[in-house]
Amino acid sequence: MSIDGFGAGLGQGLEHPMGKGGQELHRWFFPTRTFRSMIGQDGGTDDRFAQASMEGFGAFILGRNMFGPAGDDWGGPDWKGWWGDNPPYHAPTFILTHHARAPIVMDGGTTFHFVTEGIEAALARAKAAAGDLDVKVGGGVSTVRQYLLAGAIDEMHLAVSPVVLGRGEPLFAGIDLPSLGYRVTDTVPTELATHVVLTR
Repeated sequence: MSIDGFGAGLGQGLEHPMGKGGQELHRWFFPTRTFRSMIGQDGGTDDRFAQASMEGFGAFILGRNMFGPAGDDWGGPDWKGWWGDNPPYHAPTFILTHHARAPIVMDGGTTFHFVTEGIEAALARAKAAAGDLDVKVGGGVSTVRQYLLAGAIDEMHLAVSPVVLGRGEPLFAGIDLPSLGYRVTDTVPTELATHVVLTR
């Protein structure tokens, strides 16, 4: 998120998947070994937060825009997500949406399931799929806010980037984190982001 509290910029779509300026929020992640392996490249820097962001999860929950560009056509009839044929999830991945769609089986163990019944149904299905492993709520902002308000997130990692967006999707506006039981349990400053862990 930006230092002024936005988890995505305005105008998300095919040209700007994270909204205008939103890509700057992830500059810390792009040089890491974890990200580079996602896009089929070798090398990269070691980063414990990047590594932890994708390991140990048996299922993922994502908001609609994390799968494809805004709109009802899903990016066209052949759209299968932002990541190509082999998305980085390698586990059942549940997409919150108002628009029903049949599951999509991808390479590498990812299957996208589209859930129209709300956050509780998505969480129940993800927990069943994950077994003894954790479920990760991967975003976007609206999805994270809904699960925070429901008290369903046990631990949250924030990468606070030294970027000011001015406008966008506010992550915590109107949310009283202490009253929901969240507290800061770890803080690690780095050059491209300050990593903060919140635990409930």
